[in-house]
Formats: sequence, structure tokens, C-alpha cells
Amino acid sequence: MSDLLPALRDEFLVPGPGPYVLTHSVGCLPRSAAARLESHFLAPWREAGGDAWGTWLAEVERFRAALAALLGGAPAQYCPQANLSSGLSKLLGALPPPRGERRTWLVAEDAFPSLGFVLRQGRRLGYELRLLPRGDGAADPDAWRSAIDERTYGVLATHVHSNTGRVAPLAAIAEACRRHGALCVVDVAQSAGVLPLQVDALGAQVVLGSCIKWLCGGPGAGFVWVEPSLLARLDPVDVGWFSHAAPFEFDIRHWRPASDARRLWGGTPSVAPFVLAAESLRRIAAIGVGRILAHNRALLGRFAECLPARWRARVALQEVGGTLCLPLGAELDVVRHALVAMGARFDTRGDVLRLSFHACNDLRDAERLAGAWRPGPAPAGAPREEAPS
Repeated sequence: MSDLLPALRDEFLVPGPGPYVLTHSVGCLPRSAAARLESHFLAPWREAGGDAWGTWLAEVERFRAALAALLGGAPAQYCPQANLSSGLSKLLGALPPPRGERRTWLVAEDAFPSLGFVLRQGRRLGYELRLLPRGDGAADPDAWRSAIDERTYGVLATHVHSNTGRVAPLAAIAEACRRHGALCVVDVAQSAGVLPLQVDALGAQVVLGSCIKWLCGGPGAGFVWVEPSLLARLDPVDVGWFSHAAPFEFDIRHWRPASDARRLWGGTPSVAPFVLAAESLRRIAAIGVGRILAHNRALLGRFAECLPARWRARVALQEVGGTLCLPLGAELDVVRHALVAMGARFDTRGDVLRLSFHACNDLRDAERLAGAWRPGPAPAGAPREEAPS
């Protein structure tokens, strides 16, 4: 059913005792990343103090190289960031200011709120925010085509929506942006690491991402990828000495932005998150995102097979990323109680249960989770039935 061996679970530090299906929130730490943090961050700090910076900065460059190896583009096109919101804020302050009627940023109402907050604050820079209404519109190419016009400065497209698991029609969005001369920015936080992708093939000028989820790199290791043709036009306001072309020049009278994406960086950088994430990226690349996706689909399929038929019909695997989002309605409390009782790690958004299978999961996890519905609650108004064996 899946070509991944159960032994892969042993390569991750998986919280127990039940199935861990929270990768859409925080991916499990690879054991090799924990070891790398000790050898390339803590040990140099302990043994060299301020002289550790050479090792530390080499690890940040390793992070940029690992991103390019896994997600495409060149290392110089990536700028480390604390998170997506930080990267988007840096971008807004660096772009040419809006002129005339072209000042609207379009984003789906289903997008992660943090990015919407950044775009709303863009009003201080002369931008306006427009929301594509909540619902199926975020996955409807025609809805995006109708909303993008000559007044659109930029579109922030979420590749995979965290509340629904649905995949956005990026090709249609990018084509509409090109036709109307709008900037296309893509958020890959919920897709990188589970859906095979190449940043320079998405049709976007900017890609925002984070390593905390499917890339298993922990919090604090975000990134911005910038297409070279746009990079030269970026004149950032939020800068620091590591945005400088020569950070160690130390001449307060001389500002010269870095020639690559590091111009969006800032002051003294964090290091530990990027040490962890660089090794996690290397591990995900070694496993292979295509294999991770196949494994994810196999486990989702087994989970669905083990559900009672009427619930099975609710599991739609088409046009979704790695996370299954199940609206449970009045049955939520019963299912949640059963999942908690088995020690499962999961979460909910409203009455929607979210489950994500990664390389740290196996078929037994899928079968145990489906047991929460056996004999389990049936959808409202439906007769009770047993799940298949």
C-alpha cells in the first residue's frame, strides 16, 4: 500500500503514546536535526563563544542551499525569515509604492489570518485589502479570474488552506496575475514537504514559506523566495546590518543593500532555528517529497477504508494537500473523546477535525484513528452501522 517502511518512524522524535497527526501544526523533529543542533550550534557556543559566528553563519547558508535543493531556485534567491508574516511585512515595505487605481491586495478569506493582518496594515502604505469570500471560491479558478483586474496590485494565494485542506488553482491565479500585470505571491506553508513543488515553476514572483510543518524544521525557520527580475526593484525599509552587501563593513554613513535576497533580512540573525531546519530539509529531501505524498495518500486511504461507509463517503482526497479536514458537526465531541482516550495528537478548527499523516506515521496509526468511529457515531439522521474489518 505504501513504499515507505515503518522503520522511518524511528528517525523522528514522535510524541506518544497514540498516533501523532499534527504535522499540519508542528512536524516531528528528526533525530538527526537534534544532533545537528548540538554539534553546530550549542557546542560551538560552549567552546568558542563569540568566535562561533563563522560556524553559525555557515549553517544559515546551509539552510538556504537546502531550500534550493528541495524547492528549486538558487540559494541567493532565498532570504531567511522568522515566519511568513515577517517575510510579507518586509516585502510590502520593499515594493514600489502603489500608484493610481492599482493598489488592491487580493487574498482568500480562508487564508491564514496572520497574513491578512499584515495586508490590512498595508493601508498605511497606500494599499487596499480585498477578500475573496469564504467557501469554495478559494479553490475555484473562475472565482479568482473574476476577482483579479487592473486595480489588483498583488494576489496572495495560499497553496493549501489550513482550514479545509483544499489546494488553490495556482496556475489559473498566476495566469490571471500575468494578464493584468499584478504581483503573484504564494504561501507554501501547508504544501512544502508534502506536495512536490518548484518555486520557480509556480508562476509567482514571491514565495513565502515556513519549515515548522511538513518540513519538520521547527518554529522560527521561515523564508522568502524572490524571483530575480523582481529582486532588483525591491528597496526595503525594514533593514539591518545583515541586509547590507558587506555586513562587516561597519560604516554607518554607507548603506548598500545586498545584491541577493538577503536585502530583506535585517539585524543580527537567529541561528538555532536554521541549524535545525537545514538538517530537517536535508532529511525530507533524502526521503523524497513524492514518497511522502504517496505514503500520505496510502494512509488516508486506509483510514477511509476502516470507517463506517456513511462516514467514508465524507472523506474526499481529491484536490487536497496532506491534511484531511472532516466537518463533524454534532458528532465532534464523541469522536474527540475517543481520540483523546487513545492518546492521539490532533486538533480542531470549529467543528472540523484535522488529521495529517507524514513519514512518522504507519498503517496502524490510520487504523487506530478510524477506530474512533467504530462502532462510532453516524452522521445526523443516518442509521448506525459497523465499519468493515
